[in-house]
Amino acid sequence: MRNSALRRILGLGCLVLIGLAATGCQKKPAVPAGAGMQAMPVRTVAVTLSPVAQSSEYVATIKSRRSATLQPQVDGRLTQIRVRSGDRVTAGQPLMNIDPLHQLATVESQRATERQKKALYDYNTSEIERQRKLFEAGITSRDVFEQSQQSHDNTKADYESAVEMRKTQEEQLAYYTIRAPFDGVVGDIPVHVGDYVAPATVLTTVDENKDLEAYIYVPTERAGQVRQGLDVDLMDTNGNLLEKTRIDFLSPEVDSTLQGILVKAPVHASPEILRNAQMVKARVIWSTTPMAVIPVLAVTRQGGQSFVFVAQPQNGNFMARQTAVTLGDTVGNNYSISSGLNVGDRVIVSSTQFLVNGMPVMPLPGA
Repeated sequence: MRNSALRRILGLGCLVLIGLAATGCQKKPAVPAGAGMQAMPVRTVAVTLSPVAQSSEYVATIKSRRSATLQPQVDGRLTQIRVRSGDRVTAGQPLMNIDPLHQLATVESQRATERQKKALYDYNTSEIERQRKLFEAGITSRDVFEQSQQSHDNTKADYESAVEMRKTQEEQLAYYTIRAPFDGVVGDIPVHVGDYVAPATVLTTVDENKDLEAYIYVPTERAGQVRQGLDVDLMDTNGNLLEKTRIDFLSPEVDSTLQGILVKAPVHASPEILRNAQMVKARVIWSTTPMAVIPVLAVTRQGGQSFVFVAQPQNGNFMARQTAVTLGDTVGNNYSISSGLNVGDRVIVSSTQFLVNGMPVMPLPGA
C-alpha cells in the first residue's frame, strides 16, 4: 500500500515537469537595446577643426644678463656689512668693508718713500742747473756735468717709480671696500662681521632683474626641428601662462653633460613675476595643425581607454554611441582629438555618467 502511494506521487511530479517543459522553458525573442526606454535630454557640440599647437614641454631657468657673484680681491677680516639681502643698490655703492689697517700702513710707507724720492729728485734738478751753468762758463769739466746729469736722471726715475708704486698701493686699498658693480638687488649674504675672507670667499650676489633670458635645453632628438623664431610659452608650476616669447639664440654645440641643445628666449616680465635663477615651464611650439577639439567634460575613461558619446541619428531619433578616441594636447578647457571623430559629429557633453552605449537620447535645442 505504501509502494502504490509513492508511485502516484512520482507520476504527479513527472506531469508537472512535462508541463513546465512545454510552456515556461520556451525561448523568448530578444528585445532590442534601448527599446521602451525614454530618451534622455542631453547637450551636444558639433565637432569642428581648430588650430592646435604641436608642442613639447621643458624646464627653463630664468637668468639675468647682468648677474654678479662678489668675491674679495684681497684677504682680511670683514669689519662691516652695510646692506641686507634683498636691498636695491646702485652702481658703486659700498656693500662691505674688509679691515684695511695693514694696507693703510703700506700706503703711508709708500707715500713717505715717494716724498723722500721727490726731495732727492728736486735737489738733483737744481744741481743739474747749477752744473750746467758752471760747465757753460768753463769752470767745471764735461765729465762732472755728465755725472750730474746721470744722477739727476736716476733720481727722476726713482721718483717716478715711487709715484707709480704709491698709486698701486692706493688702488689696492680701494679693494678693501666691496662695491656694487651695477644697479641691482643684493642676494644672500653668507658671511658675517669678523669672518676672515679670501679671494675664494663668496660674499654675496648682485642681480639686475632686467634683460632676463629663459635658458632651455632641448633634447638632441629635436635637433632637426629646433630653430630660431619658434614660439615659446613660459608657464608657472600650475600651468598659468606668464609670457609668450620666441627663441632668439640656438647653441651651435650639444651640452655634453645634459645631452641637450641650449636655446634662449628673451623675457620681458616684471621682477614681481619672474626673477633671476627662477625655474619655470617652457612649452616650445613646433607647429600648428588643424585638429578636432572637444570639451574636457565630454571624455570618459574605462580601462585606460578614452571614450566619448556621439549622438547618432537612427530612424528619426538619436542614440548614444560610445566611441573610442585618441587624445592630443589640451587647449584651455578642451582636448584635441588625434583620431576617432569626424567633422560634424555631435558629441554629448552633459550627463555622460548616466549614458550607456545604444541608449536613446534627445539633443536639446540651441546646443
